[in-house]
Amino acid sequence: MRELVYYVATSIDGFIADPSGGFDAFPMEGDHMATLLADYADALPAHVLDALGMRAPGTTFDTVIMGWNTLRPALDAGIESPYPHLRQVVASRGDRRVADDVTLTSDPVDAVRRLKGEDGLPIWLCGGGELAGSLRGEIDRLVLKRNPVAFGAGVPLFGHAGYSPQAFTLRATQRFESGVTIDEYVRRDERQSA
Repeated sequence: MRELVYYVATSIDGFIADPSGGFDAFPMEGDHMATLLADYADALPAHVLDALGMRAPGTTFDTVIMGWNTLRPALDAGIESPYPHLRQVVASRGDRRVADDVTLTSDPVDAVRRLKGEDGLPIWLCGGGELAGSLRGEIDRLVLKRNPVAFGAGVPLFGHAGYSPQAFTLRATQRFESGVTIDEYVRRDERQSA
């Protein structure tokens, strides 16, 4: 069965974006970038890959799911299909117009469960926080790029999801001179701890 991987940048105080949805306070330069480009190039938008002279390797993810507010900055910039190298699914409570290669869903939990039942690479949960909160029970792996900045306020990692502890095990941590850490967690199987 395919995994749902929440791969996301976060501040040290747990925010994935500033209060207006921006994330330009996260460092985009430093020694951590080589690892991100090597291990997670599939998670780069096509226009960024083009600017870097790269192609998506298709080895990490083959599907992305994101919320409407995560897609909106791309749409505002005139980019209707930010990840054409991936199967794109956008969660929205409203009926929206999307590009032909983007699938719209009003039920992200059902969509993820169906996607997990298909063959393929892991599914990337791109964000935002509210979508991550609604999919928290479906997340198999967390990959958090912790940036050395505290926001104080903004978009929380899991939005405004209610209290419901879910155990994860730390699989790996990478530390960089830039102050960024990449922490990888896997969901703990509750049946083993019972």
